[in-house]
Amino acid sequence: MAQKAQIVGKVEYRSGDGPNVEIRPGPVEVTIAVNDATLSWTDEETHGSAAIPLTDFNRYVAEGLIKLEN
Repeated sequence: MAQKAQIVGKVEYRSGDGPNVEIRPGPVEVTIAVNDATLSWTDEETHGSAAIPLTDFNRYVAEGLIKLEN
């Protein structure tokens, strides 16, 4: 089940073997799996998603860069 969150700082993910890509600040939905967290968002007519390792996700939350909504 997806949880609502806000990106409020610099949050990045790696797309394949390419460079890190920054997720724009704003609302996202987070789905937690065993090894990763998938963040999904919408920018006007564009939809995006990124899977990041749970260790990175937990660090972003602990640093206050991702704020989970209750």
